[in-house]
Amino acid sequence: MIIHTVSKGDTVASIARMYGVSPLLLAQNNDIEPNGLVEGESLVVLIPEVTHTVQTGETLYSIANEYGITAVNLLQNNPIIAENGLIYPGQTLVIEYEGEKRGTLAVNGYAYPYINKSVLIRTLPYLSFLTIFTYGFTPEGELVGIDDDWLIRVALDYGVAPVMLLSTLSPRGTFSNELANQILNDEAAQEVLIENILDNMRKKGYKALDVDFEYVFPEDRQNYINFVQKLSERLNPEGFFVMTALAPKTSSEQAGLLYEAHDYAGLGSVSNAVLIMTYEWGYTYGPPMAVAPINNVRRVVKYAVTQIPNDKIFMGIPFYGYDWTLPFVQGSKARSLGSVQAVNIARRTGAVIQFDEEAMTPFFNYTDLNTGREHVVWFEDARSIEAKLDLISEFDLIGTGIWNVMRYFPQGLLVINSLFNIYKAI
Repeated sequence: MIIHTVSKGDTVASIARMYGVSPLLLAQNNDIEPNGLVEGESLVVLIPEVTHTVQTGETLYSIANEYGITAVNLLQNNPIIAENGLIYPGQTLVIEYEGEKRGTLAVNGYAYPYINKSVLIRTLPYLSFLTIFTYGFTPEGELVGIDDDWLIRVALDYGVAPVMLLSTLSPRGTFSNELANQILNDEAAQEVLIENILDNMRKKGYKALDVDFEYVFPEDRQNYINFVQKLSERLNPEGFFVMTALAPKTSSEQAGLLYEAHDYAGLGSVSNAVLIMTYEWGYTYGPPMAVAPINNVRRVVKYAVTQIPNDKIFMGIPFYGYDWTLPFVQGSKARSLGSVQAVNIARRTGAVIQFDEEAMTPFFNYTDLNTGREHVVWFEDARSIEAKLDLISEFDLIGTGIWNVMRYFPQGLLVINSLFNIYKAI
């Protein structure tokens, strides 16, 4: 894999010639808009090592069998066919690209039930787990359900394990520490909730549970550990594993309601896996900055591995960015956007994309032609994703958790697939 940064005057054809690859393949892999490249944007260049020309009567499965790979591997290497799986005689498929892979990585993608089906289907080949956000519950332990049947069914079709997510998210869209306090201090309600979770997972085909209680009161720290331990003790014997989402801490004494009840060592010891939520330094109501600057992410991971075995840790990676209006005013709201959307804004406004070497994250400034206001956009690209995956390799973590896969981000998926074999849980 080569990551090419577009210079002024570059075209798809000229870049393809530079690396000796097909312009069509380069454009398809990067999902490039037909109306030109943006100075400073990154492109993933993949060089085929083994290809196959489709013959009449062949299928994805017959071709995969011929080369000793899976049909999902073909979808990973040929994203243009991922949406419908259709191939035709004379079509060239990539069986393998040049470059050795580092090993196997577990990839967990988070999605809301209203995800666009096309986006989901194009993303599933690159996932090990699909975590569906989110089940709620009442103080008495009754589940508040979601419309998840179709996502579970499609995930299983692609060999992706569906994960049930349980959180304290309120109808207002904020995490309720009051609800967490009620359930963590009521053992009878916990028993009801655990039975309801088990019943739901058995009926629907879930393979794991992700627990996401945020802003838990500090005095509930040990009760939270005890609750997750109960979940593991009840779910593990039935073949379900339990993951816990953790705030991005850098020390055991870190102050703040987000951090204090998230005991890395305690929760890590009773969970089968954890997600460290290494994103949201740049956030909706905060000042402009990278969502997941690599220097900040590194500090969290460096601390996490002192408290939790590295083979239990999923490191969070954002597949989104933010657009801030300048000058920044405290309390103003940035607009969330996907990486493809960000590049399209830069193209439309004539902006040049820059790259912050400390945060290892791209950004650009532009002027809104309708309002005349200045904006700054921080987002993710192939370079920033590679930097985060380098950190996962350095600390030998088991996997990554993508928040979230609601927007299709071809470059992020290409980089993951280029560097790792993606673990398939089913």
